[in-house]
Amino acid sequence: MTESNIFTQYLKKRNSLVKNKKILQSSYVPENLPHRDDKINEIVEIIAPSLERDKPSNILIIGKTGTGKTAVMNYIGKELKKADPSEESCTFIYINCEIVDTPYGILYNIANQIISDPSRKIPFTGWSVDKILSELTSYIEEKNKIFIIVLDEIDRSFQKNGDDIFYYLTSINDELKNSTVSIIGITNNTKFTDFLSTRIKSRLGEEKIIFPPYSVEQLQDILYERAKEAFEEGILSEGVIPYCAALTAQDGGDARRALDLLRMSADIAERNGDKNISEAHVKSAKNKVEMDAVAEIVRTLNMQSKMVLMSIIKNTEEGQSTMITGDVYSTYKVLCEITGTTVITQRRVADLISELDMLGIIHARVKAFGRAGRTKEIELSAPKNIADLLKSDELFKELEHYKPPKQTTLM
Repeated sequence: MTESNIFTQYLKKRNSLVKNKKILQSSYVPENLPHRDDKINEIVEIIAPSLERDKPSNILIIGKTGTGKTAVMNYIGKELKKADPSEESCTFIYINCEIVDTPYGILYNIANQIISDPSRKIPFTGWSVDKILSELTSYIEEKNKIFIIVLDEIDRSFQKNGDDIFYYLTSINDELKNSTVSIIGITNNTKFTDFLSTRIKSRLGEEKIIFPPYSVEQLQDILYERAKEAFEEGILSEGVIPYCAALTAQDGGDARRALDLLRMSADIAERNGDKNISEAHVKSAKNKVEMDAVAEIVRTLNMQSKMVLMSIIKNTEEGQSTMITGDVYSTYKVLCEITGTTVITQRRVADLISELDMLGIIHARVKAFGRAGRTKEIELSAPKNIADLLKSDELFKELEHYKPPKQTTLM
């Protein structure tokens, strides 16, 4: 008999409502992907020649978070391995650039997925990028087949390292005679190609596929499909799935968020010891998801973006609900001095403001002043708790008592 412990009371109270929790995870790849048949067929048509060792076009998949991009590519990868189980004609490689975002790390992970000979394994550190690229190219050439490399969240790597990794991978084919490499990039940023150099833009995005957000009806279909496998009949109240879908559709049709809402609603009901899941549980889950989303955004911002965001927060706290780029930059320079952070140019700060706007943390609109030029009119749009989250960052431990000077007030 297990000895009594601090978890006992919670385990006794918890009422298990979900048959298989993996099914409600956004990473789970179901056998059926509702409302994405057209995108699956479009991508399969492009990469099907790889099964006959003909190089398919490079593809750039663009769409907001939760539009099914990753799920579709993982599903196609599974189907490709069914079509060529011994991988004689092609090999499918998936890399998440949010987790592995340096050129060395990406090349290392690609190599470790395809190099089976222990004596030829590439070390985790110690080689130059040129050496690892040369060894990888040599190994690929020996295999005499097609390598399909999927780079998910490719904008993450670009933000940190520029477009070097895309140049390395797209230029491998220049050195190959027997094998070929095809790149499939996945990005949430609809303006991603605007930041690429001309040489990479033409190499990387031979074919573009746009994934639109899901409608409220489509989100309901996705949730009903998962719920059939995850719950016994009668566990979900009738309005739970329509409520989850409606809340998510309002915020852009993110299927991941819809699944998170449903999963967390079930988790809250289980922790409460309830026998079914109601709209009240969904409402509680919504509040928690919003908090988690803000925390994730803050966690993944680079240091300079955090400095810019903190400058906007500090100005807002001093009553300046709307400000211009110059106001933000003045506060930013002082914060950099206090924290010992390198100061970047006002133009680069303006770029970071645009990125924060795209993330939905702030709202920035261009304001024209006639002959005096243009600037951005900026206001904080994220939840109030973002300030507390950012202030807890080690970077800002010296800012507890700092107040920005009075800035220019917009008319």
